[in-house]
Amino acid sequence: SDGLPGVPGIGAKTAASLLAAHGDLDALLAAAGQEPQRPLTARIAAALLADRAALMAARRVATAVADVPIDVDTRLPIAPADPARRLAKGLPFGSEPRQALDVYTPPKSREMAPVALFIYGGGWDSGARGEYGWAGKALAAEGFVTVVPDYRLTPAVAFPAFLEDVALAVRWAVDHAAEYGGDPSRIVLVGHSAGAYNVAMVALDPRYLSAVGVDPARICAFAGLAGPYVFKDLNGPILQRTFGAVAGADDYQTLKYARQGAPPAFLATGDADTTVWPSNTERLAAALRAQGVPVESHLYPGLSHTDVLLGLSRMFRGRFAVHDDLMRFLKAKAGLSPG
Repeated sequence: SDGLPGVPGIGAKTAASLLAAHGDLDALLAAAGQEPQRPLTARIAAALLADRAALMAARRVATAVADVPIDVDTRLPIAPADPARRLAKGLPFGSEPRQALDVYTPPKSREMAPVALFIYGGGWDSGARGEYGWAGKALAAEGFVTVVPDYRLTPAVAFPAFLEDVALAVRWAVDHAAEYGGDPSRIVLVGHSAGAYNVAMVALDPRYLSAVGVDPARICAFAGLAGPYVFKDLNGPILQRTFGAVAGADDYQTLKYARQGAPPAFLATGDADTTVWPSNTERLAAALRAQGVPVESHLYPGLSHTDVLLGLSRMFRGRFAVHDDLMRFLKAKAGLSPG
């Protein structure tokens, strides 16, 4: 029960030791002498073992996508994480229990570093910031003071409450990032899946930031990874629960807010994504380009919905180009040197 799914007989301790020694899932499988029966689950488990903080996130994603629970001891020694520091945990940015955030800083002190907010996904009904510390560290290691907030979820709330929470987290960053060495005049927003939708809406519709007293011009870029941006209808319980009570028929559509002067966008997805169709990324990219907005878009061959996110992890950077492409884009827009 504590093994790596798809690799029978390999326990968690053995898997962790192999990964620590080789840093590569292929080496683990070769040592096991077997091919995984469920490659997606095995790959997610490998990413989990690469970073203790990512364990719960990948377990939940793997269970949802492959219907195979992952059971790995979180106390195991794990391969080194990105060289960044979590300087604050559970800081409130509002009065609700889920309005709290963590702050990660670069390994070397840097005067007035740009600020990044990472917004996780989860269908607007699940997720927790503690599961994504590895993503916060990935951004911080590249020179960003990084904020990873929670936000309110359905069914307790519906659209647009989670967007208002993201805007409030930006407000907190404007007010407090300097205390951690951040420059609140240079903010980038990064999100995956539902989180990509959240950052796109906050970046494109200036009402959310204006409502909390933030100049939308502080957002110098946003990045959406495998985001659901276009809803033809609200079929299915998730969309109905999240957006069904919206008065305006298109108020929740990102395409409505594609506008001149919007922040530059990095939009990426994988052509093997069957959770959120790649056409979402293609259509938003086209709408923004039609308004003269600088857009860098990528359709990565063979990558799934979760692969695009896992590409940020140390385990998969050598295989997937997502990390390097994203960091190069963000650094250029935030005024950081590419090194």
